[in-house]
Amino acid sequence: MEANRGQNGIQLLLAAEQEAQHIVNTARNAKMARLKQAKEEAEKEIAEFRAQMEAEYQKTLAESNGDSGANVKRLEQETDTKIEQLKEQSSSISPEVVQMLLKYVTTVKN
Repeated sequence: MEANRGQNGIQLLLAAEQEAQHIVNTARNAKMARLKQAKEEAEKEIAEFRAQMEAEYQKTLAESNGDSGANVKRLEQETDTKIEQLKEQSSSISPEVVQMLLKYVTTVKN
């Protein structure tokens, strides 16, 4: 009887161990599934964020290139205006400069 009861105790322990192992395996599988799902969701969010940042970058790049073209045209216009102003100023004082130079070249000092 004592051996029978010891045998039953061992059988109960083995059954409890198997049940515990089954519970641990189920929990481990559930954890792995949650981790996999979390990883997939994180990768999806990263891809969306990356796409959003890339779109913003491309938009900024397009705007800055457009502004750059406008800036170049504006600078060209300003440069042309300055050149014209300098030409007008030089042409207005050119006769005076020529007269002054002729005076100094033709005047002999002893």
